[in-house]
Amino acid sequence: MFDYQFFIEVLIGGLLSGVMYSLVAIGFVLIYKASGVLNFAQGAMLLFAALTFVSLVERGASLPAALVATLATMIVLGLAIERTVLRPLVNQPPITLFMATLGLSYVIEGAAQLLWGTQVHGLDIGISDTFEVAGVLISRFDLFAAAVAGSLVAVFALFFRYTRTGLSFRAVADDQFAALAVGLRLPRVWAAVWTVAGIVALVGGLLWGARLGVQFSLSLVVLKALPVLVLGGFDSILGAIVGGLVVGAIEKLAEVYVGPSFGGGIETWVAYVAALALLLIRPSGLFGKKLVERV
Repeated sequence: MFDYQFFIEVLIGGLLSGVMYSLVAIGFVLIYKASGVLNFAQGAMLLFAALTFVSLVERGASLPAALVATLATMIVLGLAIERTVLRPLVNQPPITLFMATLGLSYVIEGAAQLLWGTQVHGLDIGISDTFEVAGVLISRFDLFAAAVAGSLVAVFALFFRYTRTGLSFRAVADDQFAALAVGLRLPRVWAAVWTVAGIVALVGGLLWGARLGVQFSLSLVVLKALPVLVLGGFDSILGAIVGGLVVGAIEKLAEVYVGPSFGGGIETWVAYVAALALLLIRPSGLFGKKLVERV
């Protein structure tokens, strides 16, 4: 007999876990929409933020002071990346920009190792137990992560809709040449976007660090974001959220209900199968814009 209560528990766990993937994917989307760059350094930025925060705390800084210092560090890092890497490579082929961010990821990881060492750190934010609702167990940490991600998306929505910088970003995302024609300064908009990406990396880094521990393998969470981006679309923040939820649900449900038939372990690759299947049907993703070129 099918256990609906257990099914709901697994589904909720998957959806809440998927929010964590969305946090990483949002950083990709922000950069890609504004500049067409697939920022493979997002995982390294996430690692750098988590490592900076936990190292400052271990050296005696209070949590608020460490958070403010890490936030300032990530803003400076985002601005430095835009100024020294992106701006000199404007109008270069996409593969050149991608390889630049790939190399940048190793530079950031090396800088983190040089500054903070290679040891593994624990990051405890004081939220680790579960509670029960109608017989369904829910992780407080996953619920907290979902609330943080939801709040972040709401702030972004207000920022992009009602602030001058946000409206400039939307204009650049829609059409860079039209934005230039009306007097918008693209370098300034790109700097703002990379700053926001640094803030997203900070939030994602703290949450992922609390879940997995702060270690250098943390930078590999970018690989979890790739099927999310394929499913949701590389240029849609809404797609990043929905794609994360879909991937999280697929992973958990497949592992529990299909995994035993394959000996287990399919959670690590089943999302890529789903993403590949969608690519064959809808290459732009569920919410991505279709690319139309005049010939």
